[in-house]
Amino acid sequence: MSVNKVILLGYVGRDPEIRFPQPGFQLAMLTLATNETVGNPPTEITEWHNLVMTGKNAELAEKYIRKGTRLYVEGRLRTREYEDKFKIRRRITEIHVDRVELLGRSSASQ
Repeated sequence: MSVNKVILLGYVGRDPEIRFPQPGFQLAMLTLATNETVGNPPTEITEWHNLVMTGKNAELAEKYIRKGTRLYVEGRLRTREYEDKFKIRRRITEIHVDRVELLGRSSASQ
């Protein structure tokens, strides 16, 4: 048995990038920031997550999600490789979103 499940609660770092890789298939890519406090004296660490949304979630992202939106996200980790413009192989880990809930906007972005 194995489990690949991610649950995140954080703030969107930039407006979603919307793509249509093929007719009838919408893709939304965005970043989500989560914070944790560690150490003594306390230090806040921000972790940035790359989110990938498809289908209804991508439509929701296009219409309602903007920088500063607070999100609750459930999804799966996926790592992929690609070649950049300098022909260097890169790896990126993304969260493929299964469920998303909008929880409001940060006070700084209102």
